[in-house]
Amino acid sequence: MNIAVCINQVPDTASRIEVKDAVIDTGYLNMVLNPYDEYALEEAVRLKTQRAGVMVTAFSAGEKTRYDILRRALAMGADHACLVEGGSSEDSRSVAASLNKAIRSHYGGLPDLVFCGRESSDCNRAQVPLMLAEMLGAAALSAVTKLSMQSDALRVWREIEGGVEEFLLFPPAVITTEKGLNVPRKTSIKAVMKARKQTVLHIDGSVEEPPSVLYRDFSAINHERNCRFFDTAEELVKALHEERGVV
Repeated sequence: MNIAVCINQVPDTASRIEVKDAVIDTGYLNMVLNPYDEYALEEAVRLKTQRAGVMVTAFSAGEKTRYDILRRALAMGADHACLVEGGSSEDSRSVAASLNKAIRSHYGGLPDLVFCGRESSDCNRAQVPLMLAEMLGAAALSAVTKLSMQSDALRVWREIEGGVEEFLLFPPAVITTEKGLNVPRKTSIKAVMKARKQTVLHIDGSVEEPPSVLYRDFSAINHERNCRFFDTAEELVKALHEERGVV
């Protein structure tokens, strides 16, 4: 069984965010593995330990700065790590297209399962996994909180408002993982050192179609407030009328 795990790099929530000349100053950012993707990696590695013949490969679309999170995946128990180059790492559709191309190229077809985190903690869009599932032509289920392997299928559960849904999912399938599915393991020094010696594969993920979203610029939020105090309700009503240009 082949399991692909798609991981992303996000700013640590404790990082300081600075905007200069309409561009985020990345010098203050500490980039880490997306927390939701840790659940995806952990679950893939657990299935590997429970069932013989399971091969886990981590994929991440972006620049070589993603080496750290790919080596983290290797240290957690992934067998291979692939850096997907050439595509956009900001537009959800472009990322999904790059991952689709890389996964198909690596396996020569489709893996049995694709695990992704429910969303990235930076933009919280939760778009890439379901777009990827559509491009792969695979079944998809999001925000899974529990799963168990059957002989030829997965029994999965996810929480909804007021209850729990249960599904029987047949490969190939894309699953997004939710907090509570498991507790990601801590990596030992031995595992980290071993991961540093392993080769990170490079796969061309460039696509011809232009990105669907273009970021023009960023600007800092203006936190200045203009507060006015009124002694009576009549003064407040008069001020509101003046603000609207009503005499």
